[in-house]
Amino acid sequence: MTTDRGGAPDGLDRRVTPARPDLAAESLRGRVAAQRYAAPVSMRVQAEASALRGAPTPEASVDTQALFGERVDVYERTIEGWAWGQLARDGYVGWLAAEDLCADDPAAAPAHRVAVARTFIYPTRSMKAPPLMALPMNALVRAQDDDGAFARVGQGFVWSRHLAPHDSSEPDFVSVAEQFEHAPYLWGGKTWLGLDCSGLIQIALHAAGREAPRDTDMQAAALGAPLAVTDGLAGLRRGDLVFWKGHMGVMRDASTLLHANGHHMQVASEPLAQARARIAAGGSFGAITMIRRP
Repeated sequence: MTTDRGGAPDGLDRRVTPARPDLAAESLRGRVAAQRYAAPVSMRVQAEASALRGAPTPEASVDTQALFGERVDVYERTIEGWAWGQLARDGYVGWLAAEDLCADDPAAAPAHRVAVARTFIYPTRSMKAPPLMALPMNALVRAQDDDGAFARVGQGFVWSRHLAPHDSSEPDFVSVAEQFEHAPYLWGGKTWLGLDCSGLIQIALHAAGREAPRDTDMQAAALGAPLAVTDGLAGLRRGDLVFWKGHMGVMRDASTLLHANGHHMQVASEPLAQARARIAAGGSFGAITMIRRP
């Protein structure tokens, strides 16, 4: 996914620059012009996944999602119930529903992450209890009172084997991405309920302890080293990232691509040669623009 919201002040990327004509982060004073400046208020996401939008309206397209426990630097809250801020994890800027956020308590900082595609919070230590909510992969929690089966997370309980220490990492990011095969495609999505092409890769890399920006063009510029794009697509291996203009996927092996895409409307695995021919024929993304090895 590549989101284009136009130019930002002084040529900065608006997607990751907390600046508008009427308001900018205090840290940008002297660098960008704005009517006023504000210091950030640190908050955390308390919803399973909060939609971050380019405008404070539910009709605005979802640019990305902030997951449970993620920290958000908030610069403005409106009486209409919106918060404008920047995600600490990848720097993305936009509007979130204020009700999805809560105060960031340093004494209760997350120490664990969700290490499976999706898990539930139960009201008691029982899998038979009706769940209170679900948590997506990479959600951040503070788990306590682990009895070997369940751990307390806030006012509920999570199957403790679905959690991992916050500073741990998965050994193979492609194996993480493979857990989402057949998940539905959703523009801006980052959970099993729906995700897009760059969201899939960002989720997998974050689980593997590797930083990754949000959008396709950002990832093409930041991740790994470029490889030659040959007619025969020779020399590829598991983990190589294949880019089109506005689309991407990851190689499962030398010839098989895994990607969230609008053709299948889900995360699908298929021969790269087949995907390449179909995408080129479709005209939207054209030819492969880059292959990178992270």
